[in-house]
Amino acid sequence: MSRDAGPPPDHRYLVQLPVTAADLDVAARVARVVARSLGFHHLVECDDATVAAVEDPAVRHAAFCPRRLPNGRRCLLRPGHDGPCARRLPR
Repeated sequence: MSRDAGPPPDHRYLVQLPVTAADLDVAARVARVVARSLGFHHLVECDDATVAAVEDPAVRHAAFCPRRLPNGRRCLLRPGHDGPCARRLPR
């Protein structure tokens, strides 16, 4: 395969962006901000963003609520949030 041909259409890649944070809450907040800021792009799956400790990368913590909205999309608020699920931040 030539370099210009690109990967087969069924290939997917995971971009890992190491960010240093003081604690899990701050790390999850940063993950939500980064994911939401890229959410306009159809290639970004914001609701699957996770956070892991450097010393234990296999243990991942969800950055977003795992519940689904009536339309099947996942809530984009933090896990354990108060109030109803939403795809946008409350005003």
